[in-house]
Amino acid sequence: MNDIMSFTLEDLPNAAIREICGYHQSHLKIIEEELGVRLTLVGSKIAIQGDSEASEKARRVLSVLAKLKSSAQKQKNGKGHGGSEPIDEKTIYQQVRNMSLDPAEQDHQTAVIIKTPLKQIRGKTRNQNDYLNEVMKNDIIFGVGPAGTGKTYLAVACAVQALLNEDVDRILLVRPVVEAGENLGFLPGDIGQKIDPYLRPLYDALYDFLGSEKVERMLENKVVELAPLAYMRGRTLSNAFVILDEAQNATENQMKMFLTRIGYGTKAIITGDMSQVDLPRGTQTGLRQAVSILDQLKGVAICKLTGKDIVRHPLVQRIIERYDAGEE
Repeated sequence: MNDIMSFTLEDLPNAAIREICGYHQSHLKIIEEELGVRLTLVGSKIAIQGDSEASEKARRVLSVLAKLKSSAQKQKNGKGHGGSEPIDEKTIYQQVRNMSLDPAEQDHQTAVIIKTPLKQIRGKTRNQNDYLNEVMKNDIIFGVGPAGTGKTYLAVACAVQALLNEDVDRILLVRPVVEAGENLGFLPGDIGQKIDPYLRPLYDALYDFLGSEKVERMLENKVVELAPLAYMRGRTLSNAFVILDEAQNATENQMKMFLTRIGYGTKAIITGDMSQVDLPRGTQTGLRQAVSILDQLKGVAICKLTGKDIVRHPLVQRIIERYDAGEE
């Protein structure tokens, strides 16, 4: 039996309502297709028609979207770093996906907000929010999960906020330089130019939060440093925010070496995807060993994200699910 309920986008300007509904109501159409309901917009009211469970999920999605825009509106002329993220297709798909959570979990997921000059970031899923909470409470945090779950992006956001708040003096971004089918020697340029493609995702995240000009100045002044994992041997990292990205490609010895570089006033986030190991056959990943050995060690948090936390195009989640099913 189909029920009809109404949701009102109260106290929001027309521009915010248009952003929630999407161009030619494209966002409402996504909600309709994903949840099996019918949405009709009249002024600031949206009529929801469908079975009671699906209609309630649609109402909750609209409620979260309205709260996001309402919060952004209140902060528009306020103080602090960064603005709100725009509501786009990615936001809509993620909120629909979150409807597998109960209402208490929905409230929980909006608790942590990371502020940077150009963006305001929050966990889009409960696991992402738990990840951000653990970053605030611990010195070493492992973020493990498939591609697209926001492991690196959220880590860089936390690093930028810590630097702006003067909790640390610098940011150090580290990646293992492991070839994934391509031969590094054939890339043009000196060693710095050769490793640049491996560090590019980290650059991109920094640009999102700080802008290219500020990032370039920080790189010149060594406030932000990017380096291959092999270059960490012999260093002691104090008063820094360190991110080891693609840690599944660190060997067991490299992982131990990295973890023992950490000095006073330093926070380290280690991110990786166990399903995308590019190490030579027979070489064990240090990420798996570290997660096993350091689990439940005080000061260390192990955060595991899943396909439900993917914030890229919804097809990415479905692709990963098919691959996982095939491997099983």
